[in-house]
Amino acid sequence: MESEQQLIQRAIQGDEPAMRLLWSRHAPHIDAVVRRLVGQDLDLAADVAQEVWIQIFRALPQYRGDSQFGTWAHRIAVNRTLNALRKTRRLAKIETEVEEDSASVEPDAERSLMVATIENAARKLSPGARAVFLLHDVEGYTHEEIAERLGITSGGSKSQLFKARAKLRTLLAHLVDTPVRKDTTNVASVY
Repeated sequence: MESEQQLIQRAIQGDEPAMRLLWSRHAPHIDAVVRRLVGQDLDLAADVAQEVWIQIFRALPQYRGDSQFGTWAHRIAVNRTLNALRKTRRLAKIETEVEEDSASVEPDAERSLMVATIENAARKLSPGARAVFLLHDVEGYTHEEIAERLGITSGGSKSQLFKARAKLRTLLAHLVDTPVRKDTTNVASVY
């Protein structure tokens, strides 16, 4: 089996089967990253994912191999997606209000339903809060890195993360066993 580095070299030279093979190996992860950052707009996510792959193949000659190809492509996907969101003005005005609505997903023990429920809840976050939450808690970026990428302050990133987590707690509360509240209004009548 051909190594990833050999495959990359063939792709750099314009070998279309090599490009297709690189794409088929890495597209599921890259496309998932784009969808998480974009949110509910699946058409925009598809357009951005296509642009990400165009950028990856254009930048391929600059790939030095310092990190794994998947890691390098992931970084391009995040940066290109954030640029696309800025361009469409989804992040031009970072929202600060957290909506108080609740999730309508029934609790279920199935892992796939749990993941879908969490992703659905993340889609209900404002674009700014969703981007900060995904970049920090899912992708592992620092607040300073997020601030630089989104054009906000580190404090703004922390604030958006706090608000995103608070909203997610509300939206996902039905998934967690909560302690039963005792009625203390009529304690004297029990004795």
